[in-house]
Amino acid sequence: MSSVPASLVKLRTMVAADLAAVVAIENGSYSMPWGESTFRALLRRGDADLVVAEMGNAVVGYAVWWHTLDQGELGNVAVEAEYRRHGIGSRLVAEAVRRAGTRHVREMFLEVRQSNHGARDLYAQLGFLPVGVRRGYYIRPAEDAIVMRLAIPSSS
Repeated sequence: MSSVPASLVKLRTMVAADLAAVVAIENGSYSMPWGESTFRALLRRGDADLVVAEMGNAVVGYAVWWHTLDQGELGNVAVEAEYRRHGIGSRLVAEAVRRAGTRHVREMFLEVRQSNHGARDLYAQLGFLPVGVRRGYYIRPAEDAIVMRLAIPSSS
């Protein structure tokens, strides 16, 4: 599928008014979705960064990451089903990585379902490499997670 033209998608920091749309996307994307309270708590954390992709006035995707010192963790990335495979997820992850670099994060980690080849391919295209396996990490359904790592070059 082709990418949605970049001019149609605006990336910006998530705000509380986005939570209903974000939770709806989350519920449609994960078997064990985060609740609104999780996103609300992350919005209050100084070490977390939440980004949304917006088309017109509609939120169509989001990415959440946080960091401790120079290590980041990409927590969740999801795109509304009808907009998947159009480059929005890639843009969200790239924006999270860009923002991580501005916070002096030097490496970012993530976990992805072993069977989620689409996401694994996306992360690999963005430079993430598999570095380990977390056995039984996912519960519904039971599945291992592939741990992936991206080295973030110093921006200074």
